[in-house]
Amino acid sequence: MEQPTIGQLEREISNRIRSLYNAQLGQRIGKIICHFFDKQLAITIEDSVTLAEQTLLNSGKEHLAEQVRCDLDQIIKPQIKNTIEEVINKPIVELISHTSLASGRTAMIVVLEQPPVVRNPHAIPKAN
Repeated sequence: MEQPTIGQLEREISNRIRSLYNAQLGQRIGKIICHFFDKQLAITIEDSVTLAEQTLLNSGKEHLAEQVRCDLDQIIKPQIKNTIEEVINKPIVELISHTSLASGRTAMIVVLEQPPVVRNPHAIPKAN
């Protein structure tokens, strides 16, 4: 089987994360940006805050909304890590994520041991 391009991997990861949020959290997320940089992967997700979290925020229960988000992140983060590892067929060293309840965005930085094997490795920006 032919190696995928870096763009194909980025799209596959985005699609799988979208499906995971929908299946696990019932959340239809907005735009996802997924981009490799050497041995890192940056992901941003718009509209990642669930209706329950939004309801808590709108009711003045910010602390409870933050706790719910923390718990949801603990549940979904290992699933996202496994999903990315499946797609790129490489281990992940670390996955760092944060969700802003104010903006509704989630940002992730994924650190890899090595870049993924792709048909067009020259298309992956290298670190200085």
